[in-house]
Amino acid sequence: MINREEFAQEMKLRENVRKAIKLINARNNRQLAETKANETQLRVVIQDLLKEAQAAVTTSAKHANTGINMLEDLLKNSNILSVLEKGYKSLTTDKEQRISYKNHILVAVEKALAPEESRKLSADTEVEATEEEGGALAEDINIDVGDNPEDDPDFIDVEEKEVVKDDGEVEKEEFAITGEDKTGRNKAYTDFQTISKVILRAYDDLDNPEDLDLFEEYLIKNLALYFDKFEADLETTVEEPAAAADAEANLGAEEAPGEEADLEGGEEEADLEGGEEELELQEVLKHLNVDDIIKNLL
Repeated sequence: MINREEFAQEMKLRENVRKAIKLINARNNRQLAETKANETQLRVVIQDLLKEAQAAVTTSAKHANTGINMLEDLLKNSNILSVLEKGYKSLTTDKEQRISYKNHILVAVEKALAPEESRKLSADTEVEATEEEGGALAEDINIDVGDNPEDDPDFIDVEEKEVVKDDGEVEKEEFAITGEDKTGRNKAYTDFQTISKVILRAYDDLDNPEDLDLFEEYLIKNLALYFDKFEADLETTVEEPAAAADAEANLGAEEAPGEEADLEGGEEEADLEGGEEELELQEVLKHLNVDDIIKNLL
């Protein structure tokens, strides 16, 4: 017959084993929950990546007009916007400088594209006319020039040659807009020399009149919109609403640090007690064959 002391020890042992089993189960459940949480998080990350990839494919879809497509590629894959942003935001003395900069750039872009468009639209007609007239002139004109054309009495000697400006170069006086700030004009002039050739190179790839019109129209519109964005970026002094200031003052008066400290202290004490009990159970588990005990209890 088992005595009471042995019985009590056995009951205590069984109770400790039950607690140990609960502890092991809880630990396994936590690990399982963490694994599921990690898997869920991984699925979310993968889904986000797939959405981003799908969005990238969607945004890369081209517009119905070649001119707009060319313009989009130009703005995305060149330094035009970065040059203009840096130049615009460098003019911080007063807003008139930035307004002058913006107006000079927009007008300069429009002026630079206007002759190119006119040239392209008339190019085909001129080529056809030249081909037709060239054949007729070759038949009608039969002049014996001789070895030295300058000896001919009808030869007109023009000594002074017209000086042709470098492509894309515009004198500041011609570039200027009357009444606009000169600092903004000078900075716009410098930056326009950097971006003008890039714009004209992209524009030169187009030939269809509709493409040319839309390219120019939307280029100027988008540049104007980006200038508005640059200006908004400079508006950094935003006054705090009165309601927000009052809320902060009331929050500081209503805080009770003492109560919060007591609450935190109670939580720490509870955590310490739970930690001691878990350590005690772990010491018991070291001296027991848990698998055999579980089989006997089941």
